[in-house]
Amino acid sequence: MILNVYTFYRDGFRSMRVGKKLWAIIFIKLFIMFAVLKVFFFPNYLKTNFSTDHQRASHVLSNFTQIKK
Repeated sequence: MILNVYTFYRDGFRSMRVGKKLWAIIFIKLFIMFAVLKVFFFPNYLKTNFSTDHQRASHVLSNFTQIKK
């Protein structure tokens, strides 16, 4: 059963023409979202505001255990 599913998808992806270009576009967009945008728009808050691992851990723990109303 698993071999049949594998061969079905393998043969389907081999015969694609437009689909390969679409998959390439999807992977390029994912790369841009996760690699490029993360660097410029999502700075490492904990590294910039706290100097030691203990301070970072304390901050995260206090935020997780803080009760908000």
